[in-house]
Amino acid sequence: MGELVRLEKHDGIGTIRLDRPPMNALNTQVQEEIRAAAEEATTDDSVRAVVVYGGEKVFAAGADIKEMQQMSYVDMAARAANLSAALGAVARIPKPVVAAITGYALGGGCELALACDWRVVADDAKLGQPEIKLGIIPGAGGTQRLARLVGPARAKDIVLSGRMVDAQEALRIGLADRVVPAADVYAEAISLVRPYANGPAQAIRAAKAAIDGGLDMDLNSGLAWESQLFAALFATDDRGEGMAAFVEKRKPDFTGR
Repeated sequence: MGELVRLEKHDGIGTIRLDRPPMNALNTQVQEEIRAAAEEATTDDSVRAVVVYGGEKVFAAGADIKEMQQMSYVDMAARAANLSAALGAVARIPKPVVAAITGYALGGGCELALACDWRVVADDAKLGQPEIKLGIIPGAGGTQRLARLVGPARAKDIVLSGRMVDAQEALRIGLADRVVPAADVYAEAISLVRPYANGPAQAIRAAKAAIDGGLDMDLNSGLAWESQLFAALFATDDRGEGMAAFVEKRKPDFTGR
């Protein structure tokens, strides 16, 4: 259990909860505790889906600039790789992951949201990559995941301007998946992933691996990767249960094995 980031577990859903008031700035401690929470969510079989949540007021407003201000190139060369790896640990969780965004998701906070599979956004929230206004660029996925999500032209607009994107624009361009009142964000995020808590965990893992892995391949390689994952599922108990339930016209009882 981290001091500033913790993994809370309830009914098959794990919540990675950031708790560094007032803005959940991502300093080195928060970074490493996010990594630890993501790794725990990955390895704990009782966790079948994950919500990343910063609380009722703010998701994460970015990196700790006071900490970064004194860093040299040599300092940041090591820190940048570690920050990217920490958020990469969230992206690599082999289970459905949704960011529940209230207030601000800026800079590193937006990059954390981008590492999730979906984003549920409060109707008054703001997202963005304002690093350009500090004379730097996003360094933990903001240029790469954002471009893959919304396309290179829109990503360049957001990154080069450093402007904030409101919830409705985020929904329109695909940066947000659902927009709800701020008071409903966490409940909506839970609702989004609830169906996966009792789903076929190995098939869900394979589907996520097929999609994410295929994005880095040409089409033929991606199709071969998909075929391999598809065939492997015939070694799972859930495949047998799912097909038996279909033939017997009943609801499947998946065990995640």
